Amino acid sequence: MLKTLLTSAAALTLTSGIAAADYSLTILHTNDFHARFEPISKYDSGCSAEDNTEGKCFGGWARLVNAVKDARSRSNNSILVDGGDQFQGTLFYTYYKGKVAAEMMNGLEYDGMTVGNHEFDDGPEVLAGFMDSVGFPVLMSNADVSGEPALADKLMKSTTIERGGEKIGLIGLTPQDTPDLASPGKNIIFTDPSEAVQGEVDKLTAEGVNKIIVLSHSGFVVDKLVAANTTGVDVIVGGHSNTLLSNTQERAVDIYPVMVNDTAIVQAYAYGKFLGELNVTFDDNGKITEAKGEPILIDGQVVEDAAIVSRIGELAAPLDEIRNKVVAEAADTLNGDRDVCRVEECSMGNLIADAMLARVKNQGVSIAIANSGGIRSSIDAGEVTMGEVLTVLPFQNTLSTFEVSGQTVIDALENGVSQVEEVKGRFPQVAGLQFSWDPSVAPNEGRIQDVSVKDGDAWVAIDPAATYKLVSNNFVRGGGDGFSMFTTADNAYDFGPDVADVLAEYMAANGPVAPYTDGRIVKK
Repeated sequence: MLKTLLTSAAALTLTSGIAAADYSLTILHTNDFHARFEPISKYDSGCSAEDNTEGKCFGGWARLVNAVKDARSRSNNSILVDGGDQFQGTLFYTYYKGKVAAEMMNGLEYDGMTVGNHEFDDGPEVLAGFMDSVGFPVLMSNADVSGEPALADKLMKSTTIERGGEKIGLIGLTPQDTPDLASPGKNIIFTDPSEAVQGEVDKLTAEGVNKIIVLSHSGFVVDKLVAANTTGVDVIVGGHSNTLLSNTQERAVDIYPVMVNDTAIVQAYAYGKFLGELNVTFDDNGKITEAKGEPILIDGQVVEDAAIVSRIGELAAPLDEIRNKVVAEAADTLNGDRDVCRVEECSMGNLIADAMLARVKNQGVSIAIANSGGIRSSIDAGEVTMGEVLTVLPFQNTLSTFEVSGQTVIDALENGVSQVEEVKGRFPQVAGLQFSWDPSVAPNEGRIQDVSVKDGDAWVAIDPAATYKLVSNNFVRGGGDGFSMFTTADNAYDFGPDVADVLAEYMAANGPVAPYTDGRIVKK
């Protein structure tokens, strides 16, 4: 296999012979944890106590603590950093916001973190409160926050830490399209990532820092562009795209690390399932001479820290009544995998869109469009708890109904398939609608080929001039994920029930629910 053949390249010994002045550093890293403080299943959702006892679960903060402890013991010089999106994903965030993340990260003594887009889900004020609670720098270089009172003079672009007698520069990076993905407000201006990083590299270099790490929550594609378009960046610790880079895991996207020019790029999937461990050696000029490592799978063989298990249990107590309530049954696994739902029709997407449409069909609504970025997990077969439903749909989004033209529907679908190559969350899952799209056409230049709507029992071509009633969620209706064409919709009502409640009730009424796809989305 090509990946196996390239394993030796991941070690990347760039020069032979290590001088006495060489400096070695172990970079331990996490990203996209999304409040998975308890162990998770192979589907990244909740894992039962019985399965955990049998060693079938992954992750959880109690295992992460011991994985970090073991990794630190293998190195005499290490740092621990995070690539963003600690916020959002389970009831731990819904109930506590950033307080649990702050407590746990402080306990592990993180050295730095970048701001992920989900750190803005509840506005700048919640992020500011989190920053006040942690004992490490939280960074974001590619934004002007001077006009945001909650973050001005608080959120730094970069910083310097010391380890083993050497200065290490840390730079933060956040998605440039964060206003489309979260709720940063109108006072923050996001800027080009490469220009922002280079500006901070130049500043740090002028201060005599020659070992520079970018903590990037901008995705694997952007990380490679930043590495290609900048000079002086040694390592990029990535996030946002939930990319698994590995020399051993079958589902890996690429080797670990990926080298672009002189920059080593790493990322360790998501949800606490892996702990990244990159070992780098620098020469006296700060140039990497060797970069090698591998993400550590945090499976059932990693022992849980008893004190953390107890603390998480205390924190979970107020949540249990809600999440342990059985609300439905699944006949088989309902696939909400982002690598599927963000590029094609998926069973979880169909179920959510159908549930949304069924809830408001008696209001004359005929089309449902759901953004795949709102789908955060799969559900396995068997009893389905409200906690599982909330893990799939954690954002507390509400149903929105509105009226737009057929042409606006086409424009929305065009936006939805415009960033498939980057596996972005704007990919549309639909109901009451069929469409085909051609990836060979340039984005926003006519990828959408055919669109049909239901007319009784028949499918008919959509009429661009006709008016249609749609249902989506309030995030999409408000222009999130690039759906700006919906912001001026007629007769909009954004205050329907929580989409998670709608899904739970639909599954209860139609269970046991079997997964299904029916060709409503066709890739040409």
